[in-house]
Amino acid sequence: MRTMPPAARFLGFAGLLPQLACLAAAWFGGPEWRWSALAIGWGYAALILSFLGGLWWGLAAGSPDEGRRAPAWLWLAAVVPSLLALATYLPWVLGARWPGPSLYVLGAAIILSVLVDMRLVTIRPGWWLSLRVPLSLGLGVATILLGAAA
Repeated sequence: MRTMPPAARFLGFAGLLPQLACLAAAWFGGPEWRWSALAIGWGYAALILSFLGGLWWGLAAGSPDEGRRAPAWLWLAAVVPSLLALATYLPWVLGARWPGPSLYVLGAAIILSVLVDMRLVTIRPGWWLSLRVPLSLGLGVATILLGAAA
């Protein structure tokens, strides 16, 4: 973590605060806070999952043309998070049970996103995993716990 830019560390970990606030509101706040906490937590997890796809797209687009080129599968992997986030919105639109199951899916996807980062050895910064692993585990677990409050 020593080579990680301080701003990346600070802002990355600060990015856990909205989900933790939603988790606290859903579990410990009054009943009038519960629905809003669940909906905001779903929205935040969906945004962050989409953001991760954008990060992967940026890493692929910024990789050198020769030598350390991004693997071809990364372009597809970069689009999947946004599509998955959108799919977790459909139960609400269609009147099915929401947001509990959608929060579980988003939480699991955020945790599993680390598997993509682990395969990006040739195009990611050396400090990347030391930031991504705790952030993905933290946000993913918080999102799953939020789903348990639904």
